Amino acid sequence: MPKEHSYLARVTWTGNTGTGPSGYRSYARAHEVTADGPPPLPGTADPAFLGDKDRWNPEQLLLASLAQCHMLTYLAVCTLSGITVTRYEDAASGTMTEDGKGGGAFTEVVLRPRVEIAAGGDAERARRLHTKAHEQCFIANSVNFPVRHEPEVTVAAG
Repeated sequence: MPKEHSYLARVTWTGNTGTGPSGYRSYARAHEVTADGPPPLPGTADPAFLGDKDRWNPEQLLLASLAQCHMLTYLAVCTLSGITVTRYEDAASGTMTEDGKGGGAFTEVVLRPRVEIAAGGDAERARRLHTKAHEQCFIANSVNFPVRHEPEVTVAAG
């Protein structure tokens, strides 16, 4: 029987400048994302939509979720496959396209993990495990746009 997991998050708008949203430019997009446990996450809109560049926007959070999920799944897959990862870094990018009617959607995300594995490890096998991690990533399996991978794997000197 499949396991079901539930998550709760609260989003609280903190951008009322006194008049509420009486006009498109009359309110701040500031808000806080909270959940039981972690510290509050300061949120806003993308600066293109009058957001604050010093706060997280939903588009960045979606991209970060995909990158985090892939990394965590990859680390688990490697561990279970006997590959020891010693370093992992990702420079992910995403493309969102406006539709001209006030909406839009992500059209692609590219993950660029740079992985180092322990000396003596099989770099080609470690590279192939990115495919398995992608197949098992909960977040990647939940989106309707392509999530591509351009992994680079090196073996630590030893």
